[in-house]
Amino acid sequence: MTINTPARAHFARVTAAHAAAAAAPGQTMAGATPYELILAKLAVDRRALKGVQSVARKVELKRKLLPEYADYVAGVLNGGRGAQDDVLVTVMVWRIDAGDFDGALVIADYALTHRLSLPDQFERSLASVVAEQFADEALATFLDGGNFDTAHLELVDYLTIDADIHDQVRAKLYKALGYAFQEADPPRALAYLRRALSLNDRVGVKKDIERLTKQLEAAGRQDDGADGT
Repeated sequence: MTINTPARAHFARVTAAHAAAAAAPGQTMAGATPYELILAKLAVDRRALKGVQSVARKVELKRKLLPEYADYVAGVLNGGRGAQDDVLVTVMVWRIDAGDFDGALVIADYALTHRLSLPDQFERSLASVVAEQFADEALATFLDGGNFDTAHLELVDYLTIDADIHDQVRAKLYKALGYAFQEADPPRALAYLRRALSLNDRVGVKKDIERLTKQLEAAGRQDDGADGT
């Protein structure tokens, strides 16, 4: 691993920003020296990941590798004009995998705003991957009894709302949003779950809808009784 001194980090940010600023929207970063160097590193790291069978170990390796891309990413986000950048969008996916949701969303905002695409090996649109991976991470967290930041899911919905993605993926995102709000805001949770069901009747929320509907009806009866009506 290369030792990352403050001077080296500053150089990486500045050169990446200059290269990104020189590439116009709709073009590619290919040919820019800082990009070619980091792209070569990405190829090496991807081969290392491909040699790991365990998903947990892949995630652990990504967490170790990601800091080595941080200065390049910061430079591109600071100076970029929206040119296609396979390194940037791959780091975004890795950040989701590694649980760095804030860092992933910063890139997702830039990438979706400038209509960047994922490298061919992902075989899906960038918006679809962002929506589905965040939904999967949230649903897995809920299944384990944990909490997932509703703001992350709301931002994903906002960033992908106009994107053409499969109904099943959008339904999964709305399911995650429904679960995220079911304690703090049951009516809103119910609305999300109903939207999920309307997009995919096999999304697995019918019992949740029944439960929340009964819960809200019971709460309404209690409110009526308290008012003396």
